[in-house]
Amino acid sequence: MSIVTTIPLTVPPLGSVLDLKNATLVPFNETACENWKEIHHLVFHVANICFAVGLAIPTTLNLHMIFLRGLLTIGCALFIIWATLYRCALDIMIWNSVFLVVNLLHFIYLVYKRRPIKIEKELSSLYKRMFEPLHVSPELFRRLTGQFCNIQTLKTGQAYAAEDKTSVDDRLSILLKGKMKVSYRGHFLHNIYPCAFIDSPEFRSTQMNRGEKFQVTIIADDNCKFLCWSRERLTYFLESEPFLYEIFKYLIGKDITNKLYSLNDPTLNDKASKKIDRQPSLCSQLSVMQMRNSMASTSDSEDGLQIFLRGTSSASSLLTGPAEHLS
Repeated sequence: MSIVTTIPLTVPPLGSVLDLKNATLVPFNETACENWKEIHHLVFHVANICFAVGLAIPTTLNLHMIFLRGLLTIGCALFIIWATLYRCALDIMIWNSVFLVVNLLHFIYLVYKRRPIKIEKELSSLYKRMFEPLHVSPELFRRLTGQFCNIQTLKTGQAYAAEDKTSVDDRLSILLKGKMKVSYRGHFLHNIYPCAFIDSPEFRSTQMNRGEKFQVTIIADDNCKFLCWSRERLTYFLESEPFLYEIFKYLIGKDITNKLYSLNDPTLNDKASKKIDRQPSLCSQLSVMQMRNSMASTSDSEDGLQIFLRGTSSASSLLTGPAEHLS
């Protein structure tokens, strides 16, 4: 015969709560905040002020993320001091140590990204004149000029390209120092001055064709220094950088336009070329290379050259006409 013992279930009366630690019933009125605890130490309040100020920084501020991470780092450090010295709370100290490390790493990374980018002295004028006005960041310009390109030199009289001999597929260059002379079968066409592409017409006109040769001869008129890219690697790089790709399209188009002006006036000097360089680009797909090809298709006589020069004069007048009308 089994004996079943019953244990009476005690239901806590209304108006009371079970104190699990002491297993006693505590009335609600004794747990209410009738007696507020003393205010925490000043360090605690300064930490919260840092959090409040950091979260209140407007996003329109240029360095708002750096300021936010910096203030959060300071606030976490103050919380660790408060929890260690004045509260003796291990859990608060551990959590804020984790937050401190995370915010400190973010702060260091953001400051590193904002570091000043040093551009080589030889390239500083090129950046300020061609790329900085188009809002190309120094970091992006350094990536562009730090890979698959080098600075080369030519002495007076040395050839950059020879007509019908030098391939246009290998490189794209910008003149940094000196002056180059462009000629066709001994006839002078125009000069190339610093901060201008040397072979922009060939680059634009032969993007879809391979194996083309220069239609002109380009010779260093002074001791020259130029920045030279590997054409294939530059094209691959620009495909991965859409912004730079558009910048190059604009700069090359503008350079071709300036060369059209130079063909119309072969005596154009460096000062005048800089003035043209500041004007808006009116270039479309029209290429100096097409003119060079038409020149090559004519006879070798002086008449062929005059026909070509008259054609470039007409093309330049078509370009200058709208510009003068707009101004």
